[in-house]
Amino acid sequence: MKKKNRIKKAEEFQKLIKKGRKTVNHCFVFYYADKKEEEARIGITLTKKMGNAVVRNHIKRQVRMMCHELIDFKTFPYDGILIVRFGYLSQDYEKNKKNLEKALNIATIK
Repeated sequence: MKKKNRIKKAEEFQKLIKKGRKTVNHCFVFYYADKKEEEARIGITLTKKMGNAVVRNHIKRQVRMMCHELIDFKTFPYDGILIVRFGYLSQDYEKNKKNLEKALNIATIK
């Protein structure tokens, strides 16, 4: 996932969480709203309780890679925030990727 496709500012995170719609599953919460720029952007966050900085960065790298594989940022209609839940740790990469794909599909169907 390229840097131009990431949301980093806290204000943007809060705006999307407050005003956006959401989908929830065992591993992810996905808040989304119509995109503001030409390409879609995604922000990834998780709680400190999921592990130390090394573990959290590993999870974020995995989720960014999943997003890169699943989303075409030029045609995806939303900006979104992905919150990783504790269920993520109990499953392998492929199952987590399928859960993310389901959450994104539900968002695009609504």
